Amino acid sequence: MDLRTPLARVLGSGSAKEGGHHWRAQRVTALVLTPLTIWLVVSLIVISSASYETALRWLSSPIIASLMLVFVAALCYHAHLGMQVVIEDYVHTPWLKITLLLTFQFAMLLLALVSMLAILRVALGA
Repeated sequence: MDLRTPLARVLGSGSAKEGGHHWRAQRVTALVLTPLTIWLVVSLIVISSASYETALRWLSSPIIASLMLVFVAALCYHAHLGMQVVIEDYVHTPWLKITLLLTFQFAMLLLALVSMLAILRVALGA
């Protein structure tokens, strides 16, 4: 006998038993990306007329480099979550679905790592 209410039994667990986490993760990354995207666009507009050395000093700042690292991580994770939903919903061939999911996951991981290494290289002056 289950003493939970019907709402408690289904809350946060769809047929795959993990829909709540995925939905929440997309919303959290969207909330993180909103101010970071505004900050990045404004910063790039302001710095667009600056010299190369000024732009390099700007990205070398620990605060700016940290914000860029968070932006890249959140962006790649958010893109991965979004494409995962699209692939799972619209690709019906099992082998193709798995291949696309793994390929896109690898691509996002590679993009995140390369971007973060580039940011760290500039920030640390290497």
